[in-house]
Amino acid sequence: MSGRLRIDVFFDFICPRCLIGKRQLERAQDLLRIQQPDVQITTVWHGVQLLPQLPVQGEPFAEFYRKRLGSAEAVSLRQAQVQQAAMAVGVPIDLSRIATMPNTADAHRLLERAAVLGSTAQRDVLLERLFAAYFQYGEDLGCHETLIAIAQACGFDADAMASVLQGDGDPYVGNEAGAGSGVPCFQFDRRLTVVGAQPAEELLGAMGEALLDSHRARLPA
Repeated sequence: MSGRLRIDVFFDFICPRCLIGKRQLERAQDLLRIQQPDVQITTVWHGVQLLPQLPVQGEPFAEFYRKRLGSAEAVSLRQAQVQQAAMAVGVPIDLSRIATMPNTADAHRLLERAAVLGSTAQRDVLLERLFAAYFQYGEDLGCHETLIAIAQACGFDADAMASVLQGDGDPYVGNEAGAGSGVPCFQFDRRLTVVGAQPAEELLGAMGEALLDSHRARLPA
């Protein structure tokens, strides 16, 4: 079956399930290309700021989670669960290196500008690098200098990218309404929605169903 498939993904950089879901989506897309090589896939990423109330400088990571989960033991258990889920899909996550729970408003603005100024490939490289900055290297995604350095390393002009960074902690306003049930959230041709870091096989099934629905809609009455 030939055709086009649009995938809208709603995510936040500080959500490990979003990174895991990204890997599952990539695997599902690879499987779809094998099964239906004539399908053209377009993926659109929508930033959702999960914690807009965070101060612009962020909060200490360990303290944030102790307050959120109630105890150091609960934090350790949750982090072990995240690490296990990440390892299962080959995602390197090093939570021990994260010092700051960042305000991600400007990180989302940076990616939004990249989608306008750069190619899809450049945007994808920046998206992957921003995830790695947080989950592998423990870099502060709320830091202006860090964001610009990452953008430059991905081939973007520093001045063009810096102009969108507000640095004032104002919430990022995007298309967060599409993620009303949580992130990661995947919408296929705006027909089917899958929420959570679901297995690649489930995402593949949703893709096939969306393509079939689209095909049926084009048939003459």
